[in-house]
Amino acid sequence: MQMTHTSETYDGDLSAAGGLGRTGGPAGRVDADRGSGLSGRIGGPGHAHAANGADDPAGPGTPRGMGEAAGDLTPAPAAGPAKDAARARAVGHTGTGRATTGRAAVGHPAPGRGGAEPPARPRTDGLAVTSEGLPDWLGPVVRAAEAVEPEQMSRFLPPESGAGRQSAVLVLFGEGPRGPELLLMERASQLRSHGGQPSFPGGALDPEDGDPATTGPLRAALREAEEETGLDPAGVQIFGVLPRLYIPVSGFVVTPVLGWWREPTPVRAVDSGETARVFTVPVADLTDPANRATAVHPRGHAGPAFLVESALVWGFTAGVIDRIVHYAGWERPWDRAKRVPLDWHA
Repeated sequence: MQMTHTSETYDGDLSAAGGLGRTGGPAGRVDADRGSGLSGRIGGPGHAHAANGADDPAGPGTPRGMGEAAGDLTPAPAAGPAKDAARARAVGHTGTGRATTGRAAVGHPAPGRGGAEPPARPRTDGLAVTSEGLPDWLGPVVRAAEAVEPEQMSRFLPPESGAGRQSAVLVLFGEGPRGPELLLMERASQLRSHGGQPSFPGGALDPEDGDPATTGPLRAALREAEEETGLDPAGVQIFGVLPRLYIPVSGFVVTPVLGWWREPTPVRAVDSGETARVFTVPVADLTDPANRATAVHPRGHAGPAFLVESALVWGFTAGVIDRIVHYAGWERPWDRAKRVPLDWHA
């Protein structure tokens, strides 16, 4: 997620933004062939598990205009079981899979109005958010998105005042020759800020995207993905929204929008001056312990990383992927002592 609008690069860092605590949560279990990761498919519901049984720090990479900053990676404090109805999710699903908005930040005014705490997730008024027709393997992600608490994603949450630059990234799942996959892009190497870094498509909200408290982040995620990769938004089905995340070093408030690439279209690096390439990564590779490591910045900050498709995925992007993999129950034990040093330009 490299929200890189000319002067705005949202390559923020969840690792940089703060620890992604390994507290309990919903999960589905990977039905994995040990030799090939996911064997192209992911199993159904199962038991949640923390790799190596530890509460480990984790952190994400950033959208355009944000910057992949390093920060405190102390694990988030353990979140309790279920919170009461006032803390309910912003995106709910009925038995038919149709999205509901009644649970979305009920009683909370939009950010910046009256000083009230902004909703953890944007409401979805007027824009379809549905899990109908999704492949079975995405079920664990849907359930995790509905149940995960903001504190289970990061210690750094958006200011209660509503301050911060609103932005969004598209976490787009598709199905390729090797099964489930994620869409990523790589920033052009000549860029001064985080050149060569992989990210989700995304960027800061524009006025035409609408209200940041409702459908603005959803529209921004789709718009940015089209502008950066050339994909057709009409072929993307939004099925969930993760809690908003905050990147203190840049002041960005990031909404990860979950999508299913129902009707894939060709993608490419639309602007070669900002994007080196657009590529997909099999989920099986992201869950393969051999491809996982801990990225360490010269300042001492550390966070999850993935060595896939000839790229090192770290920062905010890696942190979001790490949390999804963990809470969907797809995580397999991996060696956190395996370290990959970053240089001062990272």
